[in-house]
Amino acid sequence: MIIGPKYKICKRLGSSVFEKCQTQKFQLAEARAPRKTSRPKRGGGTDFGVQLLEKQKARFTYGLSESQFSRYVHEAMESKGAAAGLLLNRLEARLDNVIYRAGFVKTRRAARQLVSHGHVMVNGRRLNVPSYKAELGDVVSIRQESRGSALFANRADVMAETKAPAWIGFEDQGFAAKIAAVPSVGETEAPFNAATIIQFYSR
Repeated sequence: MIIGPKYKICKRLGSSVFEKCQTQKFQLAEARAPRKTSRPKRGGGTDFGVQLLEKQKARFTYGLSESQFSRYVHEAMESKGAAAGLLLNRLEARLDNVIYRAGFVKTRRAARQLVSHGHVMVNGRRLNVPSYKAELGDVVSIRQESRGSALFANRADVMAETKAPAWIGFEDQGFAAKIAAVPSVGETEAPFNAATIIQFYSR
């Protein structure tokens, strides 16, 4: 998915949706930047504008196309339960996100490439579909043949520094991540408002 200059997108959305924008250097630059006093862009202060902004934050956070993201939202809305929570659960359950959350790589984009290039296994079976939905009990691991890569050097040290969510448990010296609970993220922890996104698609 072509997304354009990441710094500009982060500034426009007012949120560090990319890992590149989550550095201290970027945050300091943002704090020092003079604030524009010109009037907001058309629609920026309306309910529609706010909802659209939240949707874009979510899309860019997980690196999804409009069609992919829209499908996840409608699935959540058509399922039983709180749609906002179900949407967050589905996004977190993506295989590329599990790889990222487990700390195998530093960005979701790198995680997507890792999966696409065939370095990942799910329950002992090689899988190259980044959008695969991880289920409770699944074991996501790095292929034995790929573990010698410099990318996974000092895996034990990296794992110790990784702040993995509670729903991930580690096995096989840190080269395997078991889905110990339903993949989720609290609505207050997400860099966007899932409930507002549901409102956008309910229009």
